[in-house]
Amino acid sequence: MPRLCSVLLLALAPLVIASDTEKKPPLLKVGIIGLDTSHVVAFTDILNKSNTGPLENIRVVAAYAGGSPDLDVSTKRIAGFTKTLRDKYKVEIVDSIGALLKKVDVILLESVDGRPHLQQARPVILAGKPLFIDKPIAASLADTIEIFELAKKHKTPCFSSSSLRFSPRLKQLAKDPAVGTVKQCDTTGPISPLKGHPELFFYGIHGIEMLFTVLGPGCETVTWKDGVVTGIWKDGRIGTFREGKGYKATVTGDKGKAESGGGNYQGLVQEIGTFFRTGAVPVSADETINLVAFMVAAEESKKAGGKSVSIESVMKQAHQEIAARSKAR
Repeated sequence: MPRLCSVLLLALAPLVIASDTEKKPPLLKVGIIGLDTSHVVAFTDILNKSNTGPLENIRVVAAYAGGSPDLDVSTKRIAGFTKTLRDKYKVEIVDSIGALLKKVDVILLESVDGRPHLQQARPVILAGKPLFIDKPIAASLADTIEIFELAKKHKTPCFSSSSLRFSPRLKQLAKDPAVGTVKQCDTTGPISPLKGHPELFFYGIHGIEMLFTVLGPGCETVTWKDGVVTGIWKDGRIGTFREGKGYKATVTGDKGKAESGGGNYQGLVQEIGTFFRTGAVPVSADETINLVAFMVAAEESKKAGGKSVSIESVMKQAHQEIAARSKAR
């Protein structure tokens, strides 16, 4: 009898192996555009491990270096990050986005400079490959709207987000029983302006992203006065952001207050992995557009000495810019 059992186990072994293989999701090949940010190394390190769950069998296999010659933050880092991806992670470095698209299934657009994002995203969207665009999604509201309109037209899944959005605690703040009905959210974070971008687009966006994680879309007016950016939502809720060394969100409701810090790369990359597998975006285009409009309106308010600026007005200006571009093409 023992011998018979052994024979049966040997006979069944290939079936067990085949079953395990069938359960493993197919390899999803990731390409990266832009190797001038530390995110490319951090994200590749997470993805190219032996993961389970939403990141199982997702690998960065190729990358296009890109780069912005007029930005020190790009030129001083691109060679080092390119070398790390090539030598440590065995990622193939190609010389164009077109060449990259032939080798991969999905794209991480990581260029530190938001100015070329529309141009870099266009061939990806036209190819129909799911696309994550790292912060900032672009360097203008008009570019942001164009990216999402193009993605919608070609039915290409696309989203953008800061990593700070994906803190479990942050996402729970609006539903915390100790808070009750949310009346206000106040966030803090560093501001580090980048050439060619509105002041809040580069690092300020992290704190703004935390604000929108709690309050969602629907901001209608913005002021930036005495160091405080204040948004008024259509239902009367208030959101504020001010510069600070660390990231923090404080929510005030009719019952009390609650606080949270931000998320991390792991949480963001897990969301990206799920997005790549399902095509379902974790952050809507409408929310991201409203968030970018918030930052643009804040900039206009600051320049106008703290005057209130409507989201409607900056959206109108952006659409006019898009229309002018269309005529010029």
